[in-house]
Amino acid sequence: MKAVIYHAYDDIRLEDVPVPLCASGELLIRVHGCGLCGSDILKIVQQAPAPVKLGHELTGTIVECGQDVKGFAPGQRVVVAHHVPCGICHYCQHGNFSMCAAFKNSNIDPCGFAEYVRVPAPHVRQTTLVLPEALSAEEGSFVEPLACCVRAVQRTVLRNGDSVVVVGLGSIGLLMVQALKGMAARVGQSVHVSGIDLLPERLRMARELGADATFEASADEQELRRTIVEQTDGRGMDAAIITAPGARPFFTTLAAVRKGGTINLFAAHTGTVPLDLEALYQQELTLTSTYSSSPAELPLALDLLASRLVRVDRLISHRLPLERFTEGFALMRDRVALKVYFTGASNEDK
Repeated sequence: MKAVIYHAYDDIRLEDVPVPLCASGELLIRVHGCGLCGSDILKIVQQAPAPVKLGHELTGTIVECGQDVKGFAPGQRVVVAHHVPCGICHYCQHGNFSMCAAFKNSNIDPCGFAEYVRVPAPHVRQTTLVLPEALSAEEGSFVEPLACCVRAVQRTVLRNGDSVVVVGLGSIGLLMVQALKGMAARVGQSVHVSGIDLLPERLRMARELGADATFEASADEQELRRTIVEQTDGRGMDAAIITAPGARPFFTTLAAVRKGGTINLFAAHTGTVPLDLEALYQQELTLTSTYSSSPAELPLALDLLASRLVRVDRLISHRLPLERFTEGFALMRDRVALKVYFTGASNEDK
């Protein structure tokens, strides 16, 4: 079979590798397709030492079930997430599942950008879900990234009627906007969701996907703050979720939130940002972060997609075969593509 194998930053190959063997409790899945995640791009750009497994936003069809597998059968379409916590360590007992050593070390075999993947037994039990007929394989590939957004929403304390801004409206930011609206709707509440970005087309798409307001990112944070304060009864946003990396989005966020507000750092930041601790103290700002998701958020994400509270049909901007992986990587690295979805030459999306 074909699989994308990372050797180095400038040496990522599509290679012929053996189809993985399916052991007891495991599944073998023929991959329909896999989305390219920002974390994949970060690993490549940071020139992470090999081996690196790329691709985890996948859907596929079960072709083989190992002995003792229950609840699944060949022919079923499924979505699979790549990390599984142990459930018993100190981190898991405190709900910090993504800090669990087993979580960080677990993965599918060989990677999401392959024609077939082996799903280990713990993943079969905890992070494999049957894809409803109403959802396409492409839509199913958003379950894992949407689950990350769901966890971020749950870790951002909001009351009914609060205002929250998403800073950065790439594919994750657009998912986050919808997750905020959808999660509130599930419990009969409402939040006012805004978005901030540099690109007019992404601001427009955010409004079309449910954002109540959008603001163009400005080099003058104080001017942006005046605009936001005027629209929030003189306070600023109750909370902000940062989905874009870098110092500029961070300072934009500081300008947007009110005193006593909450900032959730969702995007991976590779540099350092000077932080005025006195301002953080005097304004009683809460700074938190969200890394990845846990098995608990996956069913919630799938339900948001199946109920159409979150729409993803417009988020994929480029569909490419695995043979064009490096091209797709460059498109997202250079922010030309909103989202790239890769399919294998032998795969069909039914």
